Amino acid sequence: MREIVLDTETTGFEPAEGDRIVEIGAVELNGHMPTGRVYHQYINPRRDMPAGAFEIHGIGPDLLVPPQPAGPGQVNLKDKPVFEDIAQAFLDFVGDAKLVIHNAAFDMKFLNAELGWCNKPLLPNDQALDTLAIARKNFPGSPASLDALCRRFGIDNSARDKHGALLDSEILAEVYLELIGGRQPDFGLASSGEQSVEAGGDSWRPQPRPAPLGSKITDAERAAHAEFLGQLGDAPMWKNFN
Repeated sequence: MREIVLDTETTGFEPAEGDRIVEIGAVELNGHMPTGRVYHQYINPRRDMPAGAFEIHGIGPDLLVPPQPAGPGQVNLKDKPVFEDIAQAFLDFVGDAKLVIHNAAFDMKFLNAELGWCNKPLLPNDQALDTLAIARKNFPGSPASLDALCRRFGIDNSARDKHGALLDSEILAEVYLELIGGRQPDFGLASSGEQSVEAGGDSWRPQPRPAPLGSKITDAERAAHAEFLGQLGDAPMWKNFN
């Protein structure tokens, strides 16, 4: 089962009021396990960056009024592609996979607004799975923000000093696995087409023994068993298991 854990960063809260997406980050899962494939794109919103949004994600200091020089780790959006230029590549990555999103209504609202503006197919709302709703159902009355869930599950989010779409989607992937019951080993039952990992790696799986273990039944136990079977008649079913 293919799933895409996704997050966006925006210039504000309402696309209907002119707010735009400035970053998309997404992580691919297969069978609830990361495949290593990600999608990450910064986007030129073709508008200014409100100070409130900049304080949240720190993206696009050059779009502030007045503009500011970019500091370490900050991104200049003026030389990034507009959404129309990346829309098809984004849709190709997503495909028909389930979209795992924290507060899905917000991100889906922005994604479908951007897709509609460039005449691309919209994403069905039922394609999204909202981890915020799952968290509120599992832990009623408790904080359900991404940071709160990281604290609950002991997930390291120390690198999250500001919001970032790719980092947040990677953290959300870990939170999602905990919300649905915790990361479980698959005991090597995945399809044979998957690449194997050498022992000692993060995805180590047990391998067959090079030689079967020898029997631990003694000769005396074997003889006692045969004598017992002899008392059961000519064809006891237990002889089928010798």
